[in-house]
Amino acid sequence: MELRTERLLLRPFREEDAAALYACSCEEEVGRSAGWKPHESVEESADILHLVFLDQPTVWAIERRADSRLLGSVGLIADGARQYGSARALGYSLGRDYWGQGYMTEAVRCVLRFGFDRLRLDLVSATCYPENHRSRRVLEKCGFCYEGTLRRAELLYNGEICDHMHFCLLHETAEQLDLCTKK
Repeated sequence: MELRTERLLLRPFREEDAAALYACSCEEEVGRSAGWKPHESVEESADILHLVFLDQPTVWAIERRADSRLLGSVGLIADGARQYGSARALGYSLGRDYWGQGYMTEAVRCVLRFGFDRLRLDLVSATCYPENHRSRRVLEKCGFCYEGTLRRAELLYNGEICDHMHFCLLHETAEQLDLCTKK
């Protein structure tokens, strides 16, 4: 399924996205912000494309409509902490060249509308690392509420252990922010 915003097309990933995914995922800052090792080759990106992105109905490639350039990814996945069907976790990543231009906030708002209206979600959660101020700002601009910090929550590929800041957005709050149709 495709979703559209003023500047973006959110579409399913395709096999031919491997080179563009690599271009968005090879920089240390991007991987570090998202919690994964920067991709080392187009072949590695192709493998990750198959393992993580392809055939996922609620995971989208973020494509800029003006030039069809792949900018990153956004998706709603199972929420491991909330084990019921109307809760999902938000995840996203954006290529370094596209930071600070409002693309991710635009994409997240679109995905939230889809989640609350089409999937009938009750809650969307998200996490970020404490030092990832850009991601935290996206969540705050989209109405997410800070729930707390889970200390030493994740062992990264480089051996570092990181905290997770937890956020959530309730359906009722999304209604107030016009991020979904009122019930």
